Amino acid sequence: MSRGLLDTKTRYLQLAFNYDLALAKQIIPSLPQNERIFIEAGTPYIKYEGMRGVREMRRLWKGQIVADLKISDGGRQEVEMAHDAGATAVTALGSSPVETLDRLVIRCAELSVISMVDMLGVEDPLEKIMRMRRPPDVVILHRGRDEESTRGKVIQYRHVNRLRSKFDVVISAAGGVDLREARSAIFNGANIVVVNLVKPGDEWQGIPTDQDVPAIAAEFLVTIE
Repeated sequence: MSRGLLDTKTRYLQLAFNYDLALAKQIIPSLPQNERIFIEAGTPYIKYEGMRGVREMRRLWKGQIVADLKISDGGRQEVEMAHDAGATAVTALGSSPVETLDRLVIRCAELSVISMVDMLGVEDPLEKIMRMRRPPDVVILHRGRDEESTRGKVIQYRHVNRLRSKFDVVISAAGGVDLREARSAIFNGANIVVVNLVKPGDEWQGIPTDQDVPAIAAEFLVTIE
């Protein structure tokens, strides 16, 4: 079974770049060209580098590229902007107006771009999706980076079965994902695990950029397979 452009029987690793283009140029060429690896132009990365940064990622990577725009308005225009730069998937905030989410999903479908709705801060993802004309390709269950250090804040896997009971959607798990959390995500039904690349000294969980990133990424792929 497939949902849009994704195979729901496959488990994917999404590597999130949240710094500058220099780091992307350093790491992306060292990664194996694997259809199970998505490269994410993270929100901070896009704020640093703009669409030029997405274009450079496209030059470096032949596979899926996620533009984590976290669209909150202007859904159609921003999808087009990301698509023109080479992105194959685009995110919007689940807290955005339903009209924006509808425009995102419709334009993504027209352009064969994967639509992703990020449920950061949304109490009931199912209720939001039910208000839309049609569901997105991917629903992201997200514990924000600023929430990682808060005791008791966890990725809300309890929503997985509720969402799947109504919609044929791919589930992505994001926010402080290490190997242990990746195992938990897959056990709880996620199809995609989002892992941050983290510079030394930063407090977030993920893959340290001063270590062997390709080797650690390979370990994640085995873990979630």
